[in-house]
Amino acid sequence: MQRYNILWADDEIELLKPHILFLNNKGYEVDPVTSGPEAIEAAEENNYDVIFLDENMPGMTGLETLTHIKSINPEIPVVMITKSEEEHLMEEAIGSKIADYLIKPLNPNQLLLSVKKLLDNKRLVSEKTNMNYQQEFRNLSMAFNDELDYDEWADIYKKLVYWDLELGQSEMAEVLDMQISEANLNFSKFIHENYESWLNDPDIDRPLLSHELMKKKIIPEINDNRPLFFIVIDNLRYDQWKIIQNPITNMFNLEKEESYYSILPTTTAYARNAIFSGMLPLEMEKYHPDIWVGEDEEKGKNLYEEDFLARQLKRLRPNTKFSYNKIKNLGQGKNLADTIQNYLSNDLNVIVYNFVDMLSHARTEMEVIRELAPDEPAYRSLTRSWFSHSPLIDILRKLSEKNVKIVITTDHGTVRVKKPFKIIGDRNTNTNLRYKVGKNLAFDDNKVFVCRTPEKLHLPKINVSSTYVFAVEDYFFAYPNNYNHYVKYYNDTFQHGGLSMEEMIIPIISLNSKNVPK
Repeated sequence: MQRYNILWADDEIELLKPHILFLNNKGYEVDPVTSGPEAIEAAEENNYDVIFLDENMPGMTGLETLTHIKSINPEIPVVMITKSEEEHLMEEAIGSKIADYLIKPLNPNQLLLSVKKLLDNKRLVSEKTNMNYQQEFRNLSMAFNDELDYDEWADIYKKLVYWDLELGQSEMAEVLDMQISEANLNFSKFIHENYESWLNDPDIDRPLLSHELMKKKIIPEINDNRPLFFIVIDNLRYDQWKIIQNPITNMFNLEKEESYYSILPTTTAYARNAIFSGMLPLEMEKYHPDIWVGEDEEKGKNLYEEDFLARQLKRLRPNTKFSYNKIKNLGQGKNLADTIQNYLSNDLNVIVYNFVDMLSHARTEMEVIRELAPDEPAYRSLTRSWFSHSPLIDILRKLSEKNVKIVITTDHGTVRVKKPFKIIGDRNTNTNLRYKVGKNLAFDDNKVFVCRTPEKLHLPKINVSSTYVFAVEDYFFAYPNNYNHYVKYYNDTFQHGGLSMEEMIIPIISLNSKNVPK
């Protein structure tokens, strides 16, 4: 058992020796002092896990001592102990961010409960969580080795995300990482066996796919009684949704939490354009040649989302009054938050928010972001911090006061890549790390999803012999030239374009305003 260090300041400390002995016997080291100045000096010289402060010490009071100690270490938990039950003292102590408040006369179990609550709570919760995961481990492993359908795979992914959030950086996190890798290996086999049929057999049972999202989930929600806000947060994985869920559902009623599957490649050019066009990439190229941007073209691949959206609405729901806003920086976000009232007269308002995508790219390119987000929990924490201070939460807060419907989703997720996969291509081959398309690709067929007939996956062909190759699990493509530098630079970064649960299984959230007519 870990031994914790406690500082106890009380001018009657001699009378408390039985309590100190009790805590010693329970495994806690207690340093006794008799005044506020002594407590401050001890706090400056030593690291304590918790501090007990008597409120009514002569000279410097407990509250005055508390202020000095918090300036030394704002995070240290302080328990205020007093003979007084006066409300104003309790309020002042609580306002000074004490961790607990005890009334004299004390009893040993009262002290022990307070210490355990403050110091052992995380350990006890962690131990219980680890034990529960160990019990679930076998069930999960058996499940994803069975013949699963797309709904069952989505459930498996959500359970793995649940345990990822629960375990955090605990000792079982490494075991969970290995289980997620095993799940992704089996998921890639599942996609390999079923994806082509999903796209070509109208009678087969299949998941909702990117190009069907507007038709089946968004357009049916448009009505004359209230505006619909369709918010697409680029790169938002299911785990990232879960960590921003609470502040959103505090503002709105959660109507449904569902999922759909992103098409391949899991990139903006393909998946997001499929959402707004209502078509697969081959059909986009065929029916919208003026706004489809192919792999062999230099200009941006997501410049015509509003045009795709307008044409789909004209085809499926003519005369829909709609708006489209793409937010790529703080200024654009603030401007939309300031003017959001102006959009309430529209039937449909589409907002594309690009921050999470920028975060994943910044983490690749900037060492400081890698330092801030060295692992999955830290990466999620950055996402939560951004959301809590972003114009997007201001937009949602203002909309929560109105009679609106909100649908939040994304176009694809990302996966943290860890294993390089050698591939050779000519200079016309695309640069994405999770999929390649070209005519002269050389690679080992093992551990990739290969499409040598792109039209079967409704993908455009740059030339007659074009081949698409998709990375699976947590692999990323690397060229033999300057291989070591390339691997070092991109290893442990978040990428998308390939085939994994994280990239393909997408959350779609339906919300209604609270306290207004539905």
